[in-house]
Amino acid sequence: MKRTIQWFCNPPVTNQSSILILRLMAGGVFFWEGILKFVYINQGLGRFTKLGFPMPELTANFVATTEIIGGLFLLFGLFTRITAFYFIVEMIIAILSTKISLYLGNSPLPLPPAPPKIGIWAVLHEIRSDYAQSLTCLFLLIEGAGKKSLDALLQKQK
Repeated sequence: MKRTIQWFCNPPVTNQSSILILRLMAGGVFFWEGILKFVYINQGLGRFTKLGFPMPELTANFVATTEIIGGLFLLFGLFTRITAFYFIVEMIIAILSTKISLYLGNSPLPLPPAPPKIGIWAVLHEIRSDYAQSLTCLFLLIEGAGKKSLDALLQKQK
């Protein structure tokens, strides 16, 4: 257990500076998606209610807040591994809670506006953002934030 905590708390910080590009992409998307959950009820409370989440208002506000804060963490390269791990778990939950019912054709959410509307092709089309975010976070989990990050700055100070 101690090794796992050490691994999460001491990410590599000597990797390429270009990792910043991936952090900007993933962090930016999580940041603005978190804001959208507060601004548009259909993206936050409404969505979590339709999906049948327990305590949908609390859940929606928690997810939105963690996306805003976590998005900023990724943008600045702070607590990168911990944040990336959290977002991978979040994306797995998002995929399981929305894409299985889309595949089966009984989604409580509006179906896609254009064909394919249900089935595997609809899922593969609708999952593209979740897939990209998940793999980007997996990369950041493994490789860390890179040289241009607050993680690197904090490690230099140690």
